[in-house]
Amino acid sequence: MPDDRDDHDKRIVSPNAGDDDYQENNLRPRTLNDYIGQDQIKENLRILLEAARKRNEALDHVLLYGPPGLGKTSLSLIISTEMGSTIRMTSGPAIEHAGDLASILTALDERDVLFIDEIHRLSRVVEERLYSAMEDYALDLIIGKGPSARTVRLPLKPFTVVGATTRVGALSAPLRDRFGAIYRLQYYDDAALQHILRRSARILQVGMEEDGVLEIARRARGTPRIANRLLKRVRDYAQVRADGVITRDVARAALTALEVDERGLDPSDRMILLTIIEKFDGGPVGIETLAASASEEVETVEDVYEPYLMQLGFLARTPRGRIVTRLAYEHLGLPYRNNNNFGLWDNPDLPIE
Repeated sequence: MPDDRDDHDKRIVSPNAGDDDYQENNLRPRTLNDYIGQDQIKENLRILLEAARKRNEALDHVLLYGPPGLGKTSLSLIISTEMGSTIRMTSGPAIEHAGDLASILTALDERDVLFIDEIHRLSRVVEERLYSAMEDYALDLIIGKGPSARTVRLPLKPFTVVGATTRVGALSAPLRDRFGAIYRLQYYDDAALQHILRRSARILQVGMEEDGVLEIARRARGTPRIANRLLKRVRDYAQVRADGVITRDVARAALTALEVDERGLDPSDRMILLTIIEKFDGGPVGIETLAASASEEVETVEDVYEPYLMQLGFLARTPRGRIVTRLAYEHLGLPYRNNNNFGLWDNPDLPIE
């Protein structure tokens, strides 16, 4: 089956990083004081960092997990900055062989940070080599083959692994247990997103009224990456069609042109809801049937569309399939069809599809 992940990453409301997102790296916070939101994680990290600095030791290994676009990479850069060390950035799929891992680890200086994005996608062989490196700061290498093969333990300088993943359940237990600090990043509320947008607007030197800030924050799906992306597109619209200042009316006009509605839904999200409503009378409908009817892959529906629709309460999973809720009907301006679908929850013996 063809992988259409790249096409979905091009959606204006995709939480995954696109090419355009790397053009404004100056929007990233540099210190914990600049980092907005995730207050409990920041407080715990402050203590962790201060203790490591006082002992003049490498920071304990840190695992960050949560939906994409919430700031895992930014936190890894902040950790490196706060420790006064160098960061080496890579990803799980990029480390294909144990030799790749060895070359990366041996190049690290004391207290350096190794950031591994999508750490759940490390190969089994590489992951097993990483165990001793994280726990004992040593790398076990096998030299030679057959009867003459011997194991050599290569000492490493103390370093910190910062792992990031959107699927913490996909990590093996031995790898997960080697992280001393595990933090889950949460979606942002509108107040935090407004703060982020004000900061980004100052950096980009964009004039923006408070009503314009609120309008963009409401449609950013609780994700800073999406908020900054929408800000840049609204900035373009304001410079071409208005006087360069983002007001509420300018933001609404720009986001309407981008087909992003008041709750942050784009045409693809609405298509999924309308498919269930119009073709299956609001559900329930099985995931495979829904994917085929929407001309999408099953994994795309589950991983790309469903999480935010379920977060809003627009979509629900029942033992017999997906159903559209009353909230979704109201949002779409359609009359609610009460088919007693929620009665399907009453039988706990039926498996969730």
